[in-house]
Amino acid sequence: MLKERHKLILRMLIVIDAVVLTASFFVAYYLRMHFHDYYGWDLLPGENVVSGSGIAPDYKRILFPFIFVWCWMLYLNGVYRSFRGRRFSDVFWDIVQSTCFSAGIFGAITFFLKIQHMSRLFIMIFLIVGMLALLIEKWSIVAASRYMRKTGRNYRQLLLVGTGPRMGKFIDLINKHPEWGLKIVGLVDDDSQKVGKEFFGVNVIGLLDDISRILRENVIDEVVFIIPRGWLDKAQESITDCEIQGVKTSLAVDFFNLKIARIKQTDIVGFPLLTFETIVPNEWELFLKRAFDAFVSLSALIILSPLMIVVAVLVKFTSEGPVFYAQKRVGLHGRQFTLFKFRSMYKDADKRLEEIRHLNEMDGPVFKVKNDPRITPIGKFMRKTSIDELPQLYNVLLGDMSVIGPRPPLQEEVKKYESWQVRRLSMRPGLTCLWQISGRNEISFEKWMELDLQYIDNWSLWRDIEIMIKTVPAVLFAKGAR
Repeated sequence: MLKERHKLILRMLIVIDAVVLTASFFVAYYLRMHFHDYYGWDLLPGENVVSGSGIAPDYKRILFPFIFVWCWMLYLNGVYRSFRGRRFSDVFWDIVQSTCFSAGIFGAITFFLKIQHMSRLFIMIFLIVGMLALLIEKWSIVAASRYMRKTGRNYRQLLLVGTGPRMGKFIDLINKHPEWGLKIVGLVDDDSQKVGKEFFGVNVIGLLDDISRILRENVIDEVVFIIPRGWLDKAQESITDCEIQGVKTSLAVDFFNLKIARIKQTDIVGFPLLTFETIVPNEWELFLKRAFDAFVSLSALIILSPLMIVVAVLVKFTSEGPVFYAQKRVGLHGRQFTLFKFRSMYKDADKRLEEIRHLNEMDGPVFKVKNDPRITPIGKFMRKTSIDELPQLYNVLLGDMSVIGPRPPLQEEVKKYESWQVRRLSMRPGLTCLWQISGRNEISFEKWMELDLQYIDNWSLWRDIEIMIKTVPAVLFAKGAR
């Protein structure tokens, strides 16, 4: 559960540091040449490169060894340990210490590689620029992490099943490592007399039979079973409930004989876990998906800003009311967020909903009318071309949505879902999806839900790219739009 994420974060930090130090290397080289050009500082014998003519061969030889050594020193000095609970002054001295050790090793490298034309001024500049760049980078990461924690964006919420001694050790482990970003929602037990009582500082909020209800009423990212072996038969139905609703489940047992299609064995500092997931994400792929979302949404917002300004003006001057329509939607694992759209209806549309509810042309809990009288003239065009959805690029940039993913439902719609339909919330909602390119409002609600689960079960980056490409003609020809 945490081992893979820890490795991913460690690798990312090392890659970021390597990039920062590489940039510092080139900055130091430029400054060394700058001092020669503008201040007349002599080059060393054989150091016959001036600015603008590229990097001298001797400098190219030591680029990779210098970066490798410095990152290694950062690792050995504990710079990559969690910043949570540490003062920045501690991080500062770890970086300074790493820099000092690196300086000594740099000297040894130049000696053993017999690099005679290496400027000591360059090495000094590189050490200073590199250290300052690392300090700025780490300070930025610490500041960003603290901000994210304040907004509650980097926490995973756990529901724990069991109240035995092993559960106590597990809770203590979580409390000792706040940097893991885990919050315990509550405990679940099989004894009704324990409900409402506190164990290990956490309240028992229900029984095994209540897990399905608890998952619906709370934001739960993962359910962890730390139970005696005698509970395995009792827990089977609860695990099935988690599987149906698409919530990740971990079992602190050595073996569990359950026919689940995708099983992953992990551990947390000696706690053996079997994880059952409806999707088996690769952390790197998820990171790339989020990076892709951020890049596409930011680029699209910049490129499409002239169009969005024109649309905003048209919306404002063709009907009374605000330019944007903000609505609460349900996102990943039941998280609520505010979705933004260009207003395509008259300002009293919500009040008139009951008047036309009998005109609903969709089955299931969703409401769709082909010729909705509440839609403004400009709103019909925006809906046909999906222009009204453009402000959701901001939701993607914030991380509430993704470019590709199941469309975010309303809370009242989710309340009417069958259990198997709730699993569509196990993926971050998106701007477009299989439903969008398969006919949209022309297909039934149940088929819509099946398409979303099909996307989740077969998710990959290539699948996302394929859907995005197919979305273009679907939007241009307004296939199934209303």
